[in-house]
Amino acid sequence: MLHNLSLRLRIFLFFCLLALGGIFVSSAALWFSYKRAADRSLIDAFIFADALIAFGLLGLIAGVWLLFDDNVAKPIERLSSQLRARAHAGVSTDLDLQAARYLGDLAPAAAGLAEQLAENAMTTAEAVAAETAHLAVEKQRLTALLSEIPVAMLLVGPKHQIVLYDAQAAGVLAQIAHPRLNASLFDYLESTGLTDAYKEMCKTGMDVYCTLSSVDGRQTYSARMKPLGDAPGYMLVFEGSVARIPPEDARPLVYDFDLLETPGDEVFEGRSLSELCFVVFDTETTGLLPHKDEIVQIGAVRVVNGKIVKGEQFDTLVDPGIPIPPASTKVHRVNDMMVQGAPDIAGAGRSFHQFARDAVIVAHNAPFDMAFLRRNAEQMGVEWTHPILDTVLLSAVLFGASETHTLDAVCDRLDVTIPETLRHTALGDALATAEALVRMLPMLKARGMMAFGDVIAETRKHGRLLEDLN
Repeated sequence: MLHNLSLRLRIFLFFCLLALGGIFVSSAALWFSYKRAADRSLIDAFIFADALIAFGLLGLIAGVWLLFDDNVAKPIERLSSQLRARAHAGVSTDLDLQAARYLGDLAPAAAGLAEQLAENAMTTAEAVAAETAHLAVEKQRLTALLSEIPVAMLLVGPKHQIVLYDAQAAGVLAQIAHPRLNASLFDYLESTGLTDAYKEMCKTGMDVYCTLSSVDGRQTYSARMKPLGDAPGYMLVFEGSVARIPPEDARPLVYDFDLLETPGDEVFEGRSLSELCFVVFDTETTGLLPHKDEIVQIGAVRVVNGKIVKGEQFDTLVDPGIPIPPASTKVHRVNDMMVQGAPDIAGAGRSFHQFARDAVIVAHNAPFDMAFLRRNAEQMGVEWTHPILDTVLLSAVLFGASETHTLDAVCDRLDVTIPETLRHTALGDALATAEALVRMLPMLKARGMMAFGDVIAETRKHGRLLEDLN
């Protein structure tokens, strides 16, 4: 049972036990002394002496505990979190040796080990970087080639989730909804035509030609479904009059082949962190009161398989329907003129809801941002039932509740840089939060939290932090 408690709490309980033991021993000693005394009228003096000793012991042990907590327990907790950040999150900032100065040679030894590992990692990283650069050149060539081919191509997993889409396919999907890696193809195309073609392909093992309709019924596409041989899933090629994307407008080839091996649906709590899709978002608002202020900007990015998906971003201004106070504009630089002609919260909220479909929503101080969305849910015509993860609480789990957990502090600890021009913009803060999340995920796994439910159980222990923030 005790191994589930934090180091600081275990040390506090140790000092509590020491205090109780000291009071018990002193009380027992005074009791036996009183029993041996000839004068029974001294009972009040013995009780008074016992009370003085008890209060004195409590004060002494509380003082020693405070010194021990500040100079030993907190530095150990901070040092361990810094080492995990270097080991699992790629952080290269120096260890705080000054804070751990009372730990003897532990901190310098840890710093020496970290530096040695960093040097070895640097050598390996240089070799990997050279090969990665070569692969990047090959990918650019492939992307340019695919952008010139007048067909749209999707690679789809066995559960009909999108594994890869090229520049042409991104244009086709964008006619229906925002292109999203790992999204269900049923979010874009009517399911009956797809499932019928898939059954025939599985039965015959041959290419299947089919006609598919968009979910809104406005578009019809001629397509060919092609099996992938021994690999699960299939390739879907849209044929016919698909316009060629000019090279200067070509979107990147977006893919993650690990999604081909994604298992079937499970409840979120039982799913591994590596299997989840996260949508990290932030909002800018007219003020700090969710019950009366309004959203003026929403920014979001998607994280799949522990990586930020380049090119899958959501960024929109929102017309709040009320004047934006100058004090708020000074923070996020969004003024009344900029939101003229922007969608209202109903339209922007529906688009963001679609972007975040089937994903875990992540935000820094999530209750604040979610309060705005939930208050306007009826206008949007949606329900915000997504699982929620808060990076404030993740930071408390990994670095201790006594640390500062602002976005700037978390990014500083994880060596995440927020460009000044992007700070306090919805997309800029969402990107910074996503970078922090990506670095925290391996740290959570190193702490033994492999499933989403494990993480939620730990974050609930720090819920008081959000109450204080809000």
